[in-house]
Amino acid sequence: MSTKIQGPDWLEAERNYDDPMRERGTIPELFEKSAEANLDGEAQLFKGGVYDRSIDHLLPETPTGEYESISYRQMRRIVRNLATGFRELGLEPDDRVGLFCSTRMEWAQTDYALLAAECVVTTVYTDSSPKQAKYLLSDPGASAVVAENAELLDRVIEVEDDLDLEFMVVIDEPESGYEREDIYTLGDVHDIGEENYDEDTYQGWLDDRQPEDLASLVYTSGTTGQPKGVRLTHWNFRSNFHMIRRRSGPRPGEPDRPCISSDSTTISFLPLAHVFERTVGSFVAYGSGATVGYAESTDTISEDIKKIQPTTAASVPRVYERIFDSMREQASESPVKERIFNWGLDVAIDYQKAEDPGALLRLKHSIADKLVYSTVREQLGGNIEIMVSGGGSLSTDLCRMFNGMGIVVTEGYGLTETAPVVATNSVDDIRPGTLGVPVVGCEVAIDESAIDQEDVDREVEGSSVGELLVRGDNVTDGYWNKPGATERAFTDDPFGTDDDTEPERESVAADGAGKWFRTGDLVEQTPDGFLIFKERLKQIIVPDTGKNVAPQPIEDLFSTNDRVEQIMVVGDNQKFVGAIIVPNFESMRKWADKEGIDLPEDPHEAIEDDRVREWIGEVVEETNQELETYEQIREFALVAEEWTPENNMLTPSMKKVRNTILDVHEEKMREIYGEEYRPKN
Repeated sequence: MSTKIQGPDWLEAERNYDDPMRERGTIPELFEKSAEANLDGEAQLFKGGVYDRSIDHLLPETPTGEYESISYRQMRRIVRNLATGFRELGLEPDDRVGLFCSTRMEWAQTDYALLAAECVVTTVYTDSSPKQAKYLLSDPGASAVVAENAELLDRVIEVEDDLDLEFMVVIDEPESGYEREDIYTLGDVHDIGEENYDEDTYQGWLDDRQPEDLASLVYTSGTTGQPKGVRLTHWNFRSNFHMIRRRSGPRPGEPDRPCISSDSTTISFLPLAHVFERTVGSFVAYGSGATVGYAESTDTISEDIKKIQPTTAASVPRVYERIFDSMREQASESPVKERIFNWGLDVAIDYQKAEDPGALLRLKHSIADKLVYSTVREQLGGNIEIMVSGGGSLSTDLCRMFNGMGIVVTEGYGLTETAPVVATNSVDDIRPGTLGVPVVGCEVAIDESAIDQEDVDREVEGSSVGELLVRGDNVTDGYWNKPGATERAFTDDPFGTDDDTEPERESVAADGAGKWFRTGDLVEQTPDGFLIFKERLKQIIVPDTGKNVAPQPIEDLFSTNDRVEQIMVVGDNQKFVGAIIVPNFESMRKWADKEGIDLPEDPHEAIEDDRVREWIGEVVEETNQELETYEQIREFALVAEEWTPENNMLTPSMKKVRNTILDVHEEKMREIYGEEYRPKN
């Protein structure tokens, strides 16, 4: 049975945290309260010359490539006018509106405006095809859509006969007009709202909206099937905001503790259509009075982060891996720099792991800080206090390296259905390799019946391993138009008991939390409450040995290796564990040049070279030494194409779409397993 974790002093401080922003309410009310408290503070940083913005007349002139800001006073005026404009165009309470846009300042402005206008925001990823966009707009019955530019608007127009849209809005000025009365620019919506804005009417919309009203339909990434629309209320989001503030907000009497506050600046680049960035990078940031700077794109992050100079950022493991790759690449420019860099990494790990570093290790760390770590921090803008990792499993070694270098990285866990944060490490007690303890107000339980306990590999003695179950005010009540999926996702009794016994609630929620949500994730909970992610239950590999193998921890072991760009462990229903590997071609070329090996220019031909296979095989063999016999990679196949969201082998949140990768590389699977390969039915 799950019990209340008494915890250390920092956890008690969270339970007793008196947040000045805390009250039961909606997201628009939270924004208005924060804006009023920070009217002259910087709200948004935007880059000049990137877009042909239709609201450009509302913004200060900005040189191309440079950043300028607008205040909370200005952002609030834009939000209020947009909300009025949307209502003037005919939107009514509970109308669903699609937001089809990349991460930028107008996404947040439009989101807050539609929520203030009592609408429901439904999200569409920018890489959605016309067919996918049709589903994501037709499934919720969208009344309108706000598209980023003409390219995305054209995708909607291509399928509009199958939709029931009252009007469409385009954020950027199209190069040529559409000559249609039902298409407006976002600037048009704002100007209509400005002409008709009335303070009492606007306040009436906010007063009419209740915390339990639906705020958004956020569609899952679809790693295992068709995306489902997760119903999230204002209170789902707002309660999670307060849970996160308890862990990451400012604390009285602790001015030097890294936190998210009105003094913070964050960089936003993950998809706002995904609940992780929307909650952490928008609702939490703006609700805390922070400044949000928008990167131009994921390709320009290294340049933009130096200009924004954030104190905090949220990202997914894949981005941290790329930051590390960039650091390693720069260090490889000379043998001396490379040796110093590798020495510094070893020192960082030892320093992070040590309870008491001692004089010698402190000295080494101080030297490494001057030679290595300070340069890394400068590349991240020079002001980073805390970085959050979510949306996937972060390598333990990578987490130790960053923290050992003085770059605080806290890993956490959440789902779309939990709005999203369930657990995260606290800066007061960072334990790499764990997800931290559940945030106060969100309960968890471990269903040990979900896996054969004889096959469980515990990392901590006395811990519980099974499916993670969650309940709290941040948890959805189900999926849009999918009663069957909703029923399967919840359970009344996580412990298989027939009596009235239930765990002591650790909650500051206003109302009862209801049923337990089945996350579908295999998780270990230590005796002191820390969670350790194992794997998605659906992705557990069971080879012919009958032993359960979690692929993610094995894949994480390769995340800091310079020879492997991407890896997917395979072997379900096969004779042994194997792997499909995308080599790091840049490292491969450098190695080949150094060894005097003439490789073909075509990557598809290069990976067929036996010497390349042997080069990768050395890494696989080294990693196998860290694994149990039944987990070891017996055979592998190399592929030349990187997995990306564009080729549908990664989700927009950078998770592997394993079934797609298997389908695309079926011949490679036959290469690994030969005639005995058994494809899934």
